[in-house]
Amino acid sequence: MPRIARRALVGALALPALARIAPAAPVRTESGFTQDWFHEGFLDLPEDLAEATAAGLRLAVVFDQRGCPYCREMHTDHLVQPEIEGFIRPRFRMVQMDLHGSREVTDFDGQKMEERALARRWRVTFTPTIVFFPEQAARRPGREVEVARMHGLMGKPDFLALFQYVAAHGYADGTDFRAWRARRGAG
Repeated sequence: MPRIARRALVGALALPALARIAPAAPVRTESGFTQDWFHEGFLDLPEDLAEATAAGLRLAVVFDQRGCPYCREMHTDHLVQPEIEGFIRPRFRMVQMDLHGSREVTDFDGQKMEERALARRWRVTFTPTIVFFPEQAARRPGREVEVARMHGLMGKPDFLALFQYVAAHGYADGTDFRAWRARRGAG
């Protein structure tokens, strides 16, 4: 093997796995935007949670809506930043819901309803809203088992820090996100 090709091969093998993943790019859909790495499942949240946990991932449900400028910014600016996407993608299973959608979804307590009814049940009123869940959830509505929530789009540093808070179980001792962030010196 020529020396240049051998160096290229060794260099490629030395790169972390994340560096070999294609950079994030938003995907335009009929209802707005998504990411090609978001989970496409059957919207059975207990099953999605079990699969995420088995894969060593945390589950997050993203609510957005057509025409939402903040949702567009989240998809086209925040989630394509290498630092943000590089942290979230290997640690979280992201399930996307439409605030006004009619697809059937199963909540953690087994109740089946349309996405819009789930949004009302969970008191989601702003978009984007991201709801985070523990590795295991009791058979109760998602609103009762969530561990953190983003209401509306945060600036990039806080957006990333919220995912870090959930990944680090910053909520486990009862510390809320703002206090956790302040304790880390970034508040």
